[in-house]
Amino acid sequence: MLDIKFVRENPEAVKENIRKKFKDEKLPLVDEVIALDAEVRAAQQEADDLRASKNKLSKQIGALMGQKKIDEANEVKAEVAAANARLAELEPKETELREQIKNIMYRIPQMIDPSVPIGRDDSENVEVQRFGEPVTPDFEVPYHTEIMERLAGIDLDSARKVAGNGFYYLMGDIARLHSAILSYARDFMIGRGFIYCVPPFMIRSEVVTGVMSFAEMDAMMYKIEGEDLYLIGTSEHSMIGKFIGQMLDEKDLPYTLTSYSPCFRKEKGAHGIEERGVYRIHQFEKQEMIVVCKPEDSMMWYDRLWQNTVDFFRTMDIPVRQLECCSGDLADLKVKSCDVEAWSPRQQKYFEVGSCSNLGDAQARRLGIRVKGENGEKYFAHTLNNTCVAPPRMLIAFLENNLQADGSVRIPEALRPYMGGMTEMRPKD
Repeated sequence: MLDIKFVRENPEAVKENIRKKFKDEKLPLVDEVIALDAEVRAAQQEADDLRASKNKLSKQIGALMGQKKIDEANEVKAEVAAANARLAELEPKETELREQIKNIMYRIPQMIDPSVPIGRDDSENVEVQRFGEPVTPDFEVPYHTEIMERLAGIDLDSARKVAGNGFYYLMGDIARLHSAILSYARDFMIGRGFIYCVPPFMIRSEVVTGVMSFAEMDAMMYKIEGEDLYLIGTSEHSMIGKFIGQMLDEKDLPYTLTSYSPCFRKEKGAHGIEERGVYRIHQFEKQEMIVVCKPEDSMMWYDRLWQNTVDFFRTMDIPVRQLECCSGDLADLKVKSCDVEAWSPRQQKYFEVGSCSNLGDAQARRLGIRVKGENGEKYFAHTLNNTCVAPPRMLIAFLENNLQADGSVRIPEALRPYMGGMTEMRPKD
C-alpha cells in the first residue's frame, strides 16, 4: 500500500505505474482517492478548529459565570453545544472517509522497481541466467505420476474418493523422499543463517488483507466457516503476520526466518495437461524464507533469497534458471519479483518451482510494522519472501532429472543422509 501523501504529491507517477502494469481500469482510483483525501483533510481541519474554539469558549464560560454574567455564559454554552453537534457529524464522517480511502489504497498497485521489465503478462517474463546444463536423456522420460506409480509411490484414485481432485496419497519411498527434501531444506536454510520456525497454519482476516491483494485472496484462500480464520496458502503470510503492529528496534534488523508449513490453495482457474498429477494441487508442503529489513537493504536481500533457492536445487543436480517477472505479472503489492524454474527433461522446458518477491513497505504499511532508528526516526520496514522448496511439485523436477534408463531414480549425495543412506530408488515389481 502506498503512502497517501506520496499519491497526493505524485499522481501522474502513480498513474504511469498503473499503466506499466496494464491495469488502466485502476487509473480512476488515483483521482478518486485524492478527492476523498482532500475531503477528509478539510473535515479534520474543521474538527480541529471546532475543538480549539470549544476549549477557548469553555474557559470563557467559567469566567462569565464567575462574573455572574449568566445570559452571556448561556450564549457561549449555546455556541459550545453547536460545536459539539457539528463535531458529532464530522467525526463519523472522518471515520467513513478514512475507511473509503484505505479500501481504495489497497487496490492501487505498489510502485515497481525501475529495473522491472515492462510486459503485459507472464509470457513476457525475461530469462536472466541459467545454472547447470539442461540434459536430455537418450531414453523416454514418462509423466511424473507414471514414475511415481512404478515406484509404488502415489495413489491418486483413493485421494479423489477421499477429498476430490487436486489431492494425493504419497507412499513408500516417494513419501520418504518428500519428507527428506523438506528436512534437508530446513537444515540448508539454517546453515544459511536463518532462524527455523513452525508458524500458525491459520490466520485472521486482518493478516490476510495485510499480506496480499484482494484478487490473490479470492483466488487462493480457504475460509473457515463461522470463524475469522483462513487456511494459509503459504507460510509467508503467518510469518510476516508475526510482526503485526510492532515497533521494531533498528539494531535488531534484519529478521531472517525460514519456516515449514502445509499450504492450502483453491487454485481457481487451474486447468491443462501439466496440471494433472501433483503439479497444481490444493494441498502441499513448503520450506519458505522471509526477511524483515531496512529499506536500503531490501534489494541486497532480494538477490540473496533467490540465490538460496538456486543453490539448493543445484546441490541435487537439478538445472534451474532465474526468470524476471515483468510488470504485468507482478501482484499489486510487489516491487520486484522473479521465479526460479527447474528443467523438465520430459517437457524440454523449464517450469516454476519457486518465487522470490520484494514487497517494499507494502505489507509493513498495511500491518503497521515500523522500525525505530538509532536517531529516533520511525519508518516502515521492508519485507521479502522466497520459496526454498515446495514438494510435491519439486518432486517432478527431482524425479525427471535423476531418472535412470532402467527406471531407477538416483539419490544425490546431499540428500542421502535424509534417505537412510539410500543411493537410488528402484521400481517395485
